[in-house]
Amino acid sequence: MEWLARQAVRAQRKERELPSPCVAVCRMEIATGLCQGCLRTLEEITAWSRLDDEGKRAIWGQIEQRALAACPVQGDTP
Repeated sequence: MEWLARQAVRAQRKERELPSPCVAVCRMEIATGLCQGCLRTLEEITAWSRLDDEGKRAIWGQIEQRALAACPVQGDTP
């Protein structure tokens, strides 16, 4: 999931035309309610095409947090 966190950081830096987080691994994890591929909720996935850049950036921020939380701890360095 570390690669997804890095992708999230890059996407959030874009001023416009933020890319979709979809990686074509569309399986919902029942326990978390998140897609196994992009770490979005069903609500975030269905809303994506209607969101403005601010809304998309907010979802990318959530993805970044979720991806980092899923990464194993590797010392004190970020």
